[in-house]
Amino acid sequence: MSDPAFLAIRPGNSRLILSIPHAGIEIPAALADRYVSRWQAQADADWWLPQLYDFAEDLDITIIRTAISRSVIDVNRDPSGVSLYPGMATTGLCPTEDFDGRPLYHPGTSPGDDEIAERLAGYFAPYHAALRDAIARVRALHDNIVLFDAHSIRSVIPRLFEGVLPVCNLGTNDGASASRDLLTALAARCGASGFSHITNGRFKGGYITRFYGNPAGGVHAVQLELACRGYIDEPDGAIAPDNWPTAYDAARAAPMRALLRELFDACLQHDLSS
Repeated sequence: MSDPAFLAIRPGNSRLILSIPHAGIEIPAALADRYVSRWQAQADADWWLPQLYDFAEDLDITIIRTAISRSVIDVNRDPSGVSLYPGMATTGLCPTEDFDGRPLYHPGTSPGDDEIAERLAGYFAPYHAALRDAIARVRALHDNIVLFDAHSIRSVIPRLFEGVLPVCNLGTNDGASASRDLLTALAARCGASGFSHITNGRFKGGYITRFYGNPAGGVHAVQLELACRGYIDEPDGAIAPDNWPTAYDAARAAPMRALLRELFDACLQHDLSS
């Protein structure tokens, strides 16, 4: 169960690697009929991030992303299945419910252990092999590098967090995955932008940030979880096929893109030696 076309890799020579693990919406044909609906299996994607970050191609940045829906397998989860947020609601390695707690699969069709292992080998392993290869290659070019893990999520999901999420949620695993100075520089740029922001709040960084971040070894990993209202309009109330996802509008997204360029400038230029 794998198609090499699901993985997109754009090599670059700057010290920044951009990971986009959740923007995919593809559902393998063999699985399609098992989901309650294709829309529901795609709804929790990090919508429009390739468009939002497409300026990265002009900055000699390495970009790695997957086209596979996170409902098939979440490449930002611990492969052992251990929760990254113990005691808090979340979705698993091969999710069986969506962000709102609704079943993703028809009764009796959820993946078992053998199928999960197959998805790990077919999708999870190649994504992480690409990350490891990119880190090794870029680290050979620079004393310190930055792995920037890009995400987005709806602003209000009561099952996952209380109230309205800040627009910019920076995570460094409580400071373990990147230097404090880099996080401070990124937070300062978020503050200057006028967008609400928080560091190491509800989203401290997923498996990618936690596993690869090693500041002492020259790898600084940062997750940015954007509330979708920062770059697209979100519907009031519950989402449905007729109102989600809303269309990407370049003019609407322009202020966020300007901030993201500021954040990338910090990742590319900030002194990481201390």
